[in-house]
Amino acid sequence: MTDKRKWLETTFGKAVKKAPERRPAFETTSGIRLDPVYAAGDVREGVDERLGLPGEYPFTRGVQSTMYRGRFWTMRQYAGFGTAEESNKRYRYLLASGQTGLSVAFDLPTQMGRDSDHPRARGEVGKVGVAIDSVRDMATLLDGIPLGQVSTSMTINATGGILLALYQAIGEQQGVAPAELQGTIQNDILKEYAARGTYIYPPEPSIRFITDIFAYTAKVMPKWNPISISGYHIREAGSTAVQEVAFTLADGIAYVEAAVRAGLDVDAFAGRLSFFFNAHNNLLEEVAKFRAARRLWARIMKERFKAKDPRSMMLRFHTQTAGSALTAQQPDNNIVRVTLQALAAVLGGTQSLHTNSRDEALGLPTEASVRVALRTQQIIANESGVADVIDPLGGSWAVEALTDEIEGRAQQYLTRIDEMGGMVQAISKGYVQREIQEAAYAWQRRVEAKEELVVGVNAFKSEDPPVPVLKVDPALEVAQAARVQALRRERDQGAAQAAVDAVRRAARGTDNLMPVIVAAVKAQATLGEISDALRDVFGEYRENVVL
Repeated sequence: MTDKRKWLETTFGKAVKKAPERRPAFETTSGIRLDPVYAAGDVREGVDERLGLPGEYPFTRGVQSTMYRGRFWTMRQYAGFGTAEESNKRYRYLLASGQTGLSVAFDLPTQMGRDSDHPRARGEVGKVGVAIDSVRDMATLLDGIPLGQVSTSMTINATGGILLALYQAIGEQQGVAPAELQGTIQNDILKEYAARGTYIYPPEPSIRFITDIFAYTAKVMPKWNPISISGYHIREAGSTAVQEVAFTLADGIAYVEAAVRAGLDVDAFAGRLSFFFNAHNNLLEEVAKFRAARRLWARIMKERFKAKDPRSMMLRFHTQTAGSALTAQQPDNNIVRVTLQALAAVLGGTQSLHTNSRDEALGLPTEASVRVALRTQQIIANESGVADVIDPLGGSWAVEALTDEIEGRAQQYLTRIDEMGGMVQAISKGYVQREIQEAAYAWQRRVEAKEELVVGVNAFKSEDPPVPVLKVDPALEVAQAARVQALRRERDQGAAQAAVDAVRRAARGTDNLMPVIVAAVKAQATLGEISDALRDVFGEYRENVVL
């Protein structure tokens, strides 16, 4: 009998009989049963090999050898609303407040390839992000921001290549060569079909566009991350932590396979792949999730894709705290939630981090709320001490056991997806959507039954005074529509039309799309015009409803 078994049967057992535990069983959000205490025997043999050391395969303990002892993670605050002028003011404010990288939110028309004066854009311009229609808007958005010094993340998918082209054009206007530009476009269309919905084209041409971007950035913009493979939105849609890891890595596998089929050498592009994860409230599970994802991806790249370069095996990731965990009730409680989530991301070894603001369940964040969110990161970095030791929870029996369990369960999902023919097939069959929906439903049922307590929502309620909410002036939409109409009148129409026609021809053939899109944005073709040219050739995707 081990010491732990003896303790469970004697000391612990007697205590539980006298005073029962709070619940019949303790589980993580992924349904992993938690022991009351963990011991060495709870961790599988070979833990030292699975752990490795920071900066070395399998990167469980971090992708950099010095981690935050060298420099802190990049502190990005996701921001963008209204017009380019309004967002530019917010970016300047954030940079002046100590933010170390930009993170741009685009409005729905921009995400869906519609100009601001399009009938289907009405009522949505500038509401959930900034409206960008042309190279003029991008110049205004980035006015006064030195692109040779700032790393920029752009949350954009179906139109990601167009926004990348616009960014390159403005960089060149500032005198910054494309090879010196640093940043990331999200560019992850598979999770849009599964969890979010801002897709335009069907999967096959969408993935062709993505692999074109891989090839283009590898050659022209080597410091740019051409994709941020996103589990964030999968988790926001209701997945468990295990599903977030599995479905995100399955998307990554699909993109790598597509690039290899297109003739790219895996070590030529895989080192610039990046990932994007969610950070939820269950701190130990979240830390273990990040560590498991790193180790699993390293093994996939080494064993499945035969990568030779260690950088191809590194899972570098950005983290955003959980928007779905924010509550409209008692919004100040969200500051505490975000702090826990940010701490989990740091303990898990993130490369960059966005902390949500306390008022985001009510509307776009105010400047005061954004400042608190940024200060949360700065306090963790400079006052908590957790950044001074690499992988400080490494070796914890509980964390190592959870890391192993999450890795094993995620691998089971990956095996199942492979048996279906890959992630595209799994999505087309509705398997991924159904798994996420069932997990979201199960969680909601537990909250409604008070099996899971959400402070201020189903427990510890109180009536709090209302908090200020940022409102976007409807007049901004009128001004933005007028701006794009003025551009069409003032530009060289022949040059713009010829450039759009070139995009259409490239889409019909096999040439890389990026050079012609760069030429089109420089000719002042609009985002909507370029997107429509691709629509003419690729068509539009129609969702399969999963019940």
